[in-house]
Amino acid sequence: MIRDYMLSVLYNEPFVDIPEDTIREALKVVLDNRNHPLLIHCKRGKHRTGCLVGCLRKMQKWCLSSVFEEYQRFAATKARVSDMRFMEKFDISSLKHLSTSFPSLER
Repeated sequence: MIRDYMLSVLYNEPFVDIPEDTIREALKVVLDNRNHPLLIHCKRGKHRTGCLVGCLRKMQKWCLSSVFEEYQRFAATKARVSDMRFMEKFDISSLKHLSTSFPSLER
């Protein structure tokens, strides 16, 4: 079965804030193994997707420099300081109870 989760983030301008609650809700979907396999994408697959994955990496205890390196690799010349600031400041404490392992990948 294919499920479609649409979480709207109006984020076309570099100085528009990403709503933390929306990223939190998206992380709950991503971390729920019942939703796997899954595809994460936004209009261009860089900024909003990058922020979501960056926050996921933080939850997986990646060091911030590795989070930023992965983000910059995929965002390339479109990388934004504001996105990296968002990832750095994003508070994962309310999501600590969620598992960040993906059993479907452990084969």
